Amino acid sequence: MSPLKSTSRFTHFAKWTARITGRPGTFVAAFAIILIWATTGPIFHFSDTWQLVINTSTTIVTFLMVFLIQNTQNRETKAINLKLDELIRAVEKARNNMVDLENASDEELDAIQVQFRHLREKVTRDENNTDKNSMAVKK
Repeated sequence: MSPLKSTSRFTHFAKWTARITGRPGTFVAAFAIILIWATTGPIFHFSDTWQLVINTSTTIVTFLMVFLIQNTQNRETKAINLKLDELIRAVEKARNNMVDLENASDEELDAIQVQFRHLREKVTRDENNTDKNSMAVKK
């Protein structure tokens, strides 16, 4: 089964933007814009308008990027959850109630976390006992 490609223009744009903005060249370009803006300060006598240009520009870009980044993050999280669900389903000893866990209530997640904490403590105790027993045998 091959993955289906999204036909949503927004999804395509969000993916493209995430790829482009994550590149070092984009960072360098943004840094260059800031340097150019900073060097023009004396030309514009550090006026309110000069400050407003960068403040408004960065606010707008940040506001829009939040939504694009969140869209990309949501898609990646969903894909990871689906992959993990498939692994849980495929492993015979795995608890199938772990599938779709991201939709569990906070109370259910807390209860499972407590179960894993107890399991970790038991494993640690068992390992410590094994280490003590092996040291006693060596003596």
